[in-house]
Parts: sequence; C-alpha cells; structure tokens
Amino acid sequence: MNGKTLLITGGTGSFGKKFIETVLSRFSPKKIIIFSRDELKQFEMQQNPKYRKDGVLMRYFIGDVRDKERLTRALAGVDFVVHAAALKQVPAAEYNPFEAVKTNVIGGQNVIDACYETGVKKVVALSTDKAAAPINLYGATKLTSDKLFIAANNYRGTHDIKFSVVRYGNVMGSRGSVIPFFLDKKKEGILPITDERMTRFNITLQEGVDFVLSAFDRMWGGELFVPKIPSYKILDLAKAIAPDAKLENVGIRPGEKLHEEMITITDSINTVEFNDYYVILPSTQVWDIEKFRVESSTNYGKFCEYGFSYNSGTNEKFLTVDEIRELIKVNVDGGNAVYGD
Repeated sequence: MNGKTLLITGGTGSFGKKFIETVLSRFSPKKIIIFSRDELKQFEMQQNPKYRKDGVLMRYFIGDVRDKERLTRALAGVDFVVHAAALKQVPAAEYNPFEAVKTNVIGGQNVIDACYETGVKKVVALSTDKAAAPINLYGATKLTSDKLFIAANNYRGTHDIKFSVVRYGNVMGSRGSVIPFFLDKKKEGILPITDERMTRFNITLQEGVDFVLSAFDRMWGGELFVPKIPSYKILDLAKAIAPDAKLENVGIRPGEKLHEEMITITDSINTVEFNDYYVILPSTQVWDIEKFRVESSTNYGKFCEYGFSYNSGTNEKFLTVDEIRELIKVNVDGGNAVYGD
C-alpha cells in the first residue's frame, strides 16, 4: 500500500471507514479516494482526524457505481480498488428488485470496465454469505457480481490487472444487523426471535478489513477468498445481550435462511483449504492450480473433500455467551455503554 493510490467504492460505509482508518495507521499511501453517493457522510469524514494523515492526499468523489463515466474519471491514476458499494438490505432488495440489480450487478460491471480502461492493478470486491446458494434477490445479485469479477480475469489479455473476491459472514454490529437491533429492544424487555434454531457466521469489522488487506497480498486473480470464522446461535446472542428478556417468536422473514453458507457442497469440489481461510478456485483455469496450492501462502493448501460445506449451523467453532458479550463490548457502538468496562 505504501506509495500507492487507492480507491474505495462505498467508502463512507462502515467497512470503507474502518478500511481507510486501518490503512492510514499502517501504511503511507500516496492518495486515498473515497467514492460514494452520500455528501453528508463525506463531509463528516473530512472533519474527522481519523481519516487524515500527513503526506497522504485524501480525495472525496461524489458518484454512483451506476455511472461508468464518473467512475472512469475517479479511477484515473489509481493502483488498487476495493469495491464495497452495494445495496445490502434484504427487504429493500425484495421490494425494489431492479434497483438492486442496477447497483450490485450493472454497477459491478461498470467498476470492472472502468478499471480496465484506467490501468488499475488490483481489484478486490466484497461479497456476502448470502451469495452462496442464494434464496433472496440481494444474494442473487451478489452471486452475479462475484461471477463478473472472477470472470474479468479471463479477458484481461495484456492488461496487468487482477480481480479477486472476498466473501464473509455477518459483520458484528453493522447497520441494520441483529445486534444493534437487540441492544435497542433490550430496553423493552422483549427480544423478537425469528427462529430458535437460527445460526449465523460472525466477523468483526476489523477482522473483515484485515482479511481484505491480506487478499491484496495473496491474490493471483480469480480467487474467491473465504475466512475461517466462528458462528453463534441466535439464542446465545439473546442471552448475551438480554438474559432476562422475554423471547417472542416472530417467524422467519422472506428471503431468510435458518443457517448461512459460505461454501456449498458443489463449491467444495473446487475449494482449497489453507490454515485460516479457504479459496474457491475460478471455474476457468487462469493459472497453475498445483503451483497456487503450494506457493500462494506460507502453508500448503489442500483440496476439500467432496461433500464438505462451510455452513454456520455445522461450523466447528461456535462463540459462547461470554465470548459474544465480550466481542459486543469491544466492537459494537453502544456495547461498552451497556456492559461497562
């Protein structure tokens, strides 16, 4: 990252802000460009010293990934891109389906095309566990986006550019997620539970940022990186947040799963396991797979057995109630105020 120019689509979101804060604390890039639609959030970031560093140019571009011309202008001279912009709310995508397609699919292709045209070197796109065997439109658009970014390596020709995808589960405390919702509902003494059997993957925002940074180091182009992360049971989450609250079963919402997947049984045929992450290989071979297995990491990768799936309900590691409570204290806005030091 040192001396490089970075652009982050959706740069004013939770991930974008933590990514920029982390990069500025660890590296000395030449320039960071925040590309997003929200002028107020951009203004607020500009006032915050966390997002400034001597010797690093910070540039704020108002723009939408649906607008390829604006993207191309913003990407001039950029080395690395993190594509984090997306419409992410499942109910909103179900109600406004083509809006999700325009941002998540067409917007993704616009990023790819603009990166080709401007000489970008590396692109990492963010995915979601909902893209594995999707049952809602949000997941379907993100699966399509994943395929677009991975396939972009097939026609790079003489362009010195690599595209990879990072997929991970629920980010602890992210906007619209269950933990802030439960923290708010705790005041009422009742927690709405969709289904008592439900499980979810869990990753902190900092862990997500660190994994994306590691992908820039490891990427050969065409990989779909999946971190090894723990799961939690929804009942354990409820106990961690409000052990004395009454639980009200409200039923599964449209487009919601009991358990999330990040690697399906079909995916596992083309998946290599490393110490702390998995890689789903591209369906079109663009480099020597055996060489990748041996040389892409500090440890040798091994192919997953047929029948393997990476599922939040059958995960090897589950967070305990105490572990969940401690993570909320440290990683969720308002968590420390609720639980104390």
